[in-house]
Amino acid sequence: MKLASYLHSGIASYGVVRADGIVDLGRRLGARFPGLRNLLAAGQLDHAREIASSAAPDLLPTEVTWLPVVPDPERILCVGLNYKMHVQEVVGRSMPTKPVIFLRLPSSQTAHLGPIMRPRVSQDLDFEGELAVIVGSRGRYIEARDAMRHVAGYSIYNDASVRDWQRHSHQYTPGKNFPSTGAFGPWMVTADEIPSPKQLTLTTRVNGVAYQQGRLSDLIFSIEELIAYLSSFTELAPGDVIVTGTPEGVGSLRQPPVWLRPGDTVEVEINGIGTLQNTVVQEL
Repeated sequence: MKLASYLHSGIASYGVVRADGIVDLGRRLGARFPGLRNLLAAGQLDHAREIASSAAPDLLPTEVTWLPVVPDPERILCVGLNYKMHVQEVVGRSMPTKPVIFLRLPSSQTAHLGPIMRPRVSQDLDFEGELAVIVGSRGRYIEARDAMRHVAGYSIYNDASVRDWQRHSHQYTPGKNFPSTGAFGPWMVTADEIPSPKQLTLTTRVNGVAYQQGRLSDLIFSIEELIAYLSSFTELAPGDVIVTGTPEGVGSLRQPPVWLRPGDTVEVEINGIGTLQNTVVQEL
């Protein structure tokens, strides 16, 4: 099942995306569960599936403006340097022995077909295609063997990074939180449809040219290990987003560097999920 958040006629809603259209859950369940995060927190995925199996579609994808899959997560937990080949392309970096974690603010997100914005203060805007894991149930000190029980589903993230601001100090925060740089979409595919995320392959293209390609089996720290580590220092909550890291091939480490420019189209594709597409715009 694919679940997405969107605007229709200026009103925020969410629904199940099918081949023949969108079943609007917000219209049916919004009084009790006003957003996707609320639906997850209430453990109502099966109820959503029942509705979608019998209802006629309410909308076509062309009638909505996509929102980030979870527009209002409590936490966006991002992982750096989590593919071996990506670590190796960073000169002077050794393999991490613990996950490299930084945070994104929900306000920095943008959606499928929305703009990625190059800020006025930098031209060093880079792409980072990543798998996003959406938490489905609350947990603290989760054992790795139990971690997948806490996963609601998977989506796609482009953790677009303002590299010079990222490198102002050893803290990543400034370069990872400019407005409209964290692209998240187009939808969440529920975990039951992806029983083995290690078999997924990620490809990032800029203007049709593939720059990144990685297999999720190449993660240094697996999804299970990440959930166990993250839940040790913070309680994970439904709707939280874990952005699992990017493979090799980022623009800043190429010779010469490949920076995103206004007008560029960036696509991140993961088989079994879909394609996240954004166009770069210049902040005025």
